[in-house]
Amino acid sequence: MKNILVLCTGNSCRSQMAHAYLNKFSNKEYNIFSAGIETHGLNPNAVSILKEDGIDISNYTSNHVDEYKSIDFNYIITVCDHANENCPFIPSKNALRIHHNFFDPSKINGNAKEIHSAFLKTREEIKHYCKAFVEKNNLS
Repeated sequence: MKNILVLCTGNSCRSQMAHAYLNKFSNKEYNIFSAGIETHGLNPNAVSILKEDGIDISNYTSNHVDEYKSIDFNYIITVCDHANENCPFIPSKNALRIHHNFFDPSKINGNAKEIHSAFLKTREEIKHYCKAFVEKNNLS
């Protein structure tokens, strides 16, 4: 089985969304992991916005990248510039490293409608990216 790591700063929002969509689109035939260079806990708005799309991540955990040092990854996908720029060395032999920065909706300071809109926009961008990634790499 191939191993895919999705890496973000705090493993609370964008990496969790990508983890969920990669699981969905690859029919869970691949080992998908998500981690952060820090751990910030699971963002409740990320849980809520994915639930609206029929995906439950409430049992996901916020993990530190060091927890996965022993795994040989095929793909390492960074989903924010900070993680890409500060990514620690991950000892995977042939990992293809890919970067795509997604807007961080947790940075929005607004009313409930504005926050929901930001999370929805990011969710849809991540969803489409993950679907295309799976199709492009023949992972489905």
